[in-house]
Amino acid sequence: MHFEEFFTVEGLVVLLLFIATVVGILSQRSRVPYPVGLVLAGLLLAPFEQLPVIENLHISFGPELILGLLVPPLVFEAAFHLKLDDLKRNFKTIAILAIPGVALTTLIVGGLVSATTGLSLPAAMLFGTMVAATDPVAVMLLFRTMGVPKRLRVLLEGESLFNDGTAIVIFNIVLAIVLEGGMFDWSNILTEFSIVGEVGILIGVMLGLLVSLLISRITLPVIEATLTTVLAYGAYSLAELIGVSGVLAVVAAGVVGGNIGRSRMAPTTDIVVSNLWEFAAFIANSFVFLAIGLEVELLNFSAHLQAIFWALIAILAARLVVVFGLTWVEPTPGSWRRVMFWGGLRGAISLALLLSLPQIEGRAQIQSMTFGVVLFTLLVQGVTMRRLVEREKLPKQRTQQEEEYERRHARLVAARAAYDHLDKSNKQGQLSEYTWSTIAPILRQNLMAMTNSLVRLVTLAPEVQAEELDTAWREKLRAERAAYTSLLADGVITEDTFIQLVADVDSRLSRPQTGWTDLISPRTTSSSDKIQLIIAIVQEKDAENAEEALNSLGLPTNRMESKGEYLNIQNVTLMISVSEKQLEMALRVLETTCVHRVEYPRAQATFLNFLPWLARTQVTVGGATLFFLDIEHYEDF
Repeated sequence: MHFEEFFTVEGLVVLLLFIATVVGILSQRSRVPYPVGLVLAGLLLAPFEQLPVIENLHISFGPELILGLLVPPLVFEAAFHLKLDDLKRNFKTIAILAIPGVALTTLIVGGLVSATTGLSLPAAMLFGTMVAATDPVAVMLLFRTMGVPKRLRVLLEGESLFNDGTAIVIFNIVLAIVLEGGMFDWSNILTEFSIVGEVGILIGVMLGLLVSLLISRITLPVIEATLTTVLAYGAYSLAELIGVSGVLAVVAAGVVGGNIGRSRMAPTTDIVVSNLWEFAAFIANSFVFLAIGLEVELLNFSAHLQAIFWALIAILAARLVVVFGLTWVEPTPGSWRRVMFWGGLRGAISLALLLSLPQIEGRAQIQSMTFGVVLFTLLVQGVTMRRLVEREKLPKQRTQQEEEYERRHARLVAARAAYDHLDKSNKQGQLSEYTWSTIAPILRQNLMAMTNSLVRLVTLAPEVQAEELDTAWREKLRAERAAYTSLLADGVITEDTFIQLVADVDSRLSRPQTGWTDLISPRTTSSSDKIQLIIAIVQEKDAENAEEALNSLGLPTNRMESKGEYLNIQNVTLMISVSEKQLEMALRVLETTCVHRVEYPRAQATFLNFLPWLARTQVTVGGATLFFLDIEHYEDF
């Protein structure tokens, strides 16, 4: 076989996959984020694009190949793992970053690049849409090892997922204008974006619900995994066929399938499906990053260094405006904003759009600027992110107990899944009764030992126990929500009642952690810490609100039902121990949660009670009665 004969398109694909595998191994050993390794490998491949054997292949990366084949797994994998509860709690910020944020980035980048590089405004706007989508894969890998706050991770992941869809929709709209030589009519662009976006999301939700229903009726992991593949590519194809956003359809389908369909999968099926989409995303990422090396001409790249510089300035300026200007809708710490600003990396989606870009005026410059932006964000921002996170003191490294809990918990879950699988095989006749009766006691004994080991660890680590309690509490609320849905479907409750009950559950799910650590952490503090005991006699109507507010601020309370009452209003006694710094905060909470009320009790029995204006007396009932006791020694168990 001659060397040239090997270089068919199939041979090139095999070679690229082999290179991706080598890069993955080297990245794991060197602890360099995998996307960084891929972009370096793609850069090293650039000179080979000029080889005759490569040129003779006449490789053409059309929009159908890139957007239709490679983008769905990239988007679906991220959407499939996004928790719906996390999305609901942070939806306002994510939506603003993903929709107005992408539009603002496009305008700022397009305007600055056009003004500084000489690129026409339509072409510059097109470039702005290509780099508007963030891809913080490298950052998220780092965050998981450093214990960065979960909400910050959700904000970056959610923004990335939804601005992928938004950016691709705007890219297609602007590209059509550029190819047709038309003018920018922002009202038409906004209208078209709304239609293609909303209908695309609706299609994704409907298909996601349909596939979730099918998954609930099937018990074969391979078939369920195939259904998720049909869901991802089917949502994209159907939406594009209708003329709406295929990418947003995939996003919606992934979120629905990952939350509703996934909850109906067996543990073994969940593992199969998760591995399938992790593999698919790996292949798509690898191909995009390496294929770009065969598209970029190094001579053109070096000739556009000044344009790349201005593109970077425009990208950083736009990111600064978006992050610090649009995250005011929900309280976001300044340190989080700085991390979100520097963590706005560009990656596979930007390169995928670049590969799908047809021949237009300024294509070589757009190509160089896009690749330059991706290089800078991954090699500079991605590599320096650890230092920024440490400087901002966002997380504390996970404790050894937390890491050990994670390992033991994972082993226990896997062992239970294995036991359930074998038990099911025995009941279906696939495993003999003799074999099952022999192995089952051993498996149960192992499960008991692993459970006891986990319990011992949890009792010694309050922070782990708090996290587990919070997870259990949220699972309890989700179960309540599912029960209400079943009651509505069976006609037991009306739709109005259902809406009220579900709204209450959703409200409780959207609240932050309930402060379990303060309730379960054994600690002893000196009198210089806890200085006063507040005994608050409050009305029963206010007790629950006061307790919840105090606990959420780390001020655990002891509640005692009081025998006393006034004007037929039951009282409750709350005992709150506070430090000097916490005293004012506790008083403010009690003041806002314990309200004054006007009551109209009957006057004392007199011969005038028959007169209506003397039968009742107006009395103002105070919100709370407080007593303060000094603390000499304090212990909390």
